Amino acid sequence: MMRKLFTIFGALVLVALVTTQQGLAEASATEITLRGRLQKTVEPGGWLIVADGQKYLLLNAQRFQKESWFKEALEVEATGETKSDVMTTYMEGTPFEVRSLRPLAQGPAGGNQAVGGGDTRRLMRVTVSGDSIVQAQPDTAIVTVSVVTQGKRAIDAQQENAAKSEAVVRALKAAAGPGAEVKTSGYSLQPQRVYRENQPPTINGYEASNSVTVTLGDLTKVGAVIDATAQAGANDIAGISFTLRRDRPARDEALAQATQEAMGKARVIAQALGGRLVRIIEVQEEGTTRPPVPVYDKMEMTRMAATQTPIEVGSLEITSRVQLIAEIEGG
Repeated sequence: MMRKLFTIFGALVLVALVTTQQGLAEASATEITLRGRLQKTVEPGGWLIVADGQKYLLLNAQRFQKESWFKEALEVEATGETKSDVMTTYMEGTPFEVRSLRPLAQGPAGGNQAVGGGDTRRLMRVTVSGDSIVQAQPDTAIVTVSVVTQGKRAIDAQQENAAKSEAVVRALKAAAGPGAEVKTSGYSLQPQRVYRENQPPTINGYEASNSVTVTLGDLTKVGAVIDATAQAGANDIAGISFTLRRDRPARDEALAQATQEAMGKARVIAQALGGRLVRIIEVQEEGTTRPPVPVYDKMEMTRMAATQTPIEVGSLEITSRVQLIAEIEGG
């Protein structure tokens, strides 16, 4: 009787142990999908996948080593189970039994298809570009005015020009205000030649020109600056333009819109192929431009109105272009 009891008790203990071991085995195996790069190791089996800074030791790497694409540093996608109950020689990385493995880079002869999982989807790379135009209000005006004088002698043209230029600079600074930047941008003194047929040219006078450029942030003062310098003796305007010094917000907006357009194109291509956008491999900014807006170009001051000169500022166009290399998964 006692022998039968011991036999029954032993059988119950054996069943409990088997059930516990099966439960531990199931708890220690977790199926995951990871992306990383193949790397050699001194562990038996010889290969790791390094993904997000973590190492996964391939327990069955020999199953895939005959593939032509199976090389060190290749980026791959693997699906399988971690085996936390498996002990390895050096314990380098989490033991990982691979069910399917495929390269993420484009490979030869269909090498970018999954191995062992029956997945026939293809990974492809496409290059797309995005463009954008953002309207922005300028915050800086640049005005260049000139004093041009003539005389029979060089000294006469020079002295008259100096006197008028001094008056123009004083008037310009007063009209532009203390925050403006005023500087001489050009000066010339040239002989005026007369050309007659079959005769050498003769000099019949001299012309002096002195150009002054003012940069100001108050755009409402541009008309007043032009009027004040004209009344003081300036008789030529070399140019007026508007630009954007504090352009970072507008440039960032243009860059973001161009990037979004390029991303949208990549998604459309992927959807047309019955797949999806997997990731962005490379981004290149091809440039952001913000050309100044000219208002007048080489116009004589005498053509300006006698009353205050009206100036319409307008807006600037900030353009941006971005090129993306995207990886898409086709159907």
